[in-house]
Amino acid sequence: MLGTSLTPKHDSWLAVCQSYVQLTKPRIIPLLLITTAAAMWLAGNGQVDPQLVLLTLLGGTLAAASAQTLNCIYDQDIDYEMVRTRKRPIPSGRVQPRHALVFAIVLGLLSFLVLAIGVNLLSALLAMSGIGFYMVIYTHWLKRTTAQNIVIGGAAGSIPPLVGWAAVTGDLSWTAWLLFAIIFLWTPPHFWALALMIRDDYAQVNIPMLPVVAGDEATVKQIWLYTLLLIPASFMLVYPCGAMGWVYGGFAAVLGTVFLQKTWQLAQEPGDRVLAKGTFKYSILYMMLLSTGMVIDSLPMTHHVIASLGQVWQMAMAGLG
Repeated sequence: MLGTSLTPKHDSWLAVCQSYVQLTKPRIIPLLLITTAAAMWLAGNGQVDPQLVLLTLLGGTLAAASAQTLNCIYDQDIDYEMVRTRKRPIPSGRVQPRHALVFAIVLGLLSFLVLAIGVNLLSALLAMSGIGFYMVIYTHWLKRTTAQNIVIGGAAGSIPPLVGWAAVTGDLSWTAWLLFAIIFLWTPPHFWALALMIRDDYAQVNIPMLPVVAGDEATVKQIWLYTLLLIPASFMLVYPCGAMGWVYGGFAAVLGTVFLQKTWQLAQEPGDRVLAKGTFKYSILYMMLLSTGMVIDSLPMTHHVIASLGQVWQMAMAGLG
C-alpha cells in the first residue's frame, strides 16, 4: 500500500515510543474507559474493588489500543491520501505495517490475559468481540461501503460498558444492555458532527460518510433524530429500569436539554462548521458528565445524604402541619 515503503526515521527511543503510542489514538481511549468505569460503579451499587477497577480498565485500554492500531494498519492507504492524516506513524514511514501488526497482536493478547485471569472470562470475550466487530464489521465492511457505517459500527464503541458490567457481576443484565443502547444512540450525533467538519477529507478518499453521500441538511436531520431518541433512553435508567435515582436524573435532564438545544441549532444551520464543532465537543462532554452522574448517584454516601434530606423534609412538613 501507499506509504509503506518509506524508511522509518527516529531521533531517539522516546520518539519510537511516541510513534507507537500514536498508533493507539490515545485521545479516543479515555472516553471508553469512563463509560466502562460508570458501568462498574452502577453494577456494584457504588462499591467496587479498586484492584478490579484497575485490572478492568487496564484490559480495556489494551483492547482499545489494539483495535486502533489495527485500524491504522488497515486504513494506511486513505491515511496517506489525506493531508490531515498523512503524518501518522504508518503513512509517514515511522512505523512499518508488519511491526504495527505485531504490536497490535501483543496488545490484544495482553488484554485477553489481563481480563481472563485478573477479572473473568466473560469480560475478556466481550473485549475481544469489540476488537473483532470494530475491525471486521466497521473498518473492513461498513466504513467503505455504506453511509450508515457509523450507525451499525457504533456497536463496537458501545461494548466497554458491557465489559465493565460483566467484570463486576459476571453476567449481563437488562441494565447493562440499556447502557449499551445509550452509547449506541449517542454515537451517530457525536460522529456525524465530526464528519460535518471534515466532510471534504472523506470525500477526497471516497469514504461514504453521510455528509458526503446525503449532504449536510440530511445529516443534521439524522443528528437531531438520534438525539431525540437518546434523551428518553437516558431516562430509562431511572424509569422503568430503576437503576438510577433523581441525582442521575438531574444530570440527564440538564445535559440532555443542552444537547437538544445544540443539535436543534445545528439543524437550523446545517452548513455552519462552528456549530458542528461545538456539537461534537459537547457530545464528548455530555457522555463524560452523564457517566459521572451515574457514578455519583450509585455511591452509598449519595444515598445516605438523600435519605437524610428526606427525613429533614418530612420533619419540616410535620412542623408546618
